[in-house]
Amino acid sequence: MKLHMESNRTEDYLKEIPPVIQFSSPLIQQQIKSIESSAFTQMEKAKNAFELVRDKISHSFDTHSKTVTISADETLKTGEGICFAKAHLLASLLRGMGIPAGFCYQRVLRKGTVDSGYALHGLNAAYIDGKWFRIDPRGNKPGVDSQFSVDVEKLAYPIREHLGEVDYPDVLVAPLPSVITAMRESKDCQELFFKRPEAL
Repeated sequence: MKLHMESNRTEDYLKEIPPVIQFSSPLIQQQIKSIESSAFTQMEKAKNAFELVRDKISHSFDTHSKTVTISADETLKTGEGICFAKAHLLASLLRGMGIPAGFCYQRVLRKGTVDSGYALHGLNAAYIDGKWFRIDPRGNKPGVDSQFSVDVEKLAYPIREHLGEVDYPDVLVAPLPSVITAMRESKDCQELFFKRPEAL
């Protein structure tokens, strides 16, 4: 897929967007130092950050948690979040290491059937060695196998256009406002499951 950049300025994809996308907090900085201590290239740092968020941060829907996390800091602190929160954390870690990162979305079936309706799914794009590529830190489970891959996308969900799903090519500088609103206005994850926006 040819990605569509919201901004042609890579520096726009390096900014903090308080309070959701922040990398200056002590907790995020501590995690960045840990990642950088075992990696040398930007690619290695990005892969380590991706695998940390994918594997060490639980997906709240998978664990049936009621907790809604939004910001990178609280997602790292609690060790859980849905796809949007995990994308917020990964973007913050990458930006904090000087790696441009943006926000991408897909429209997917909420429960696998057209009758169940649609909801947005959030993921990231990163810019390394002169190339933008998408990565999905959602978290793997049976039927979901997302990997850090530069040349061939290995995302969590294959998009089925014949079922009305949409793979948006946009790489946004900031998280989608409607996503943040839905997260803030949901009393728990069960409510958020149905409150998520349906389209970009």
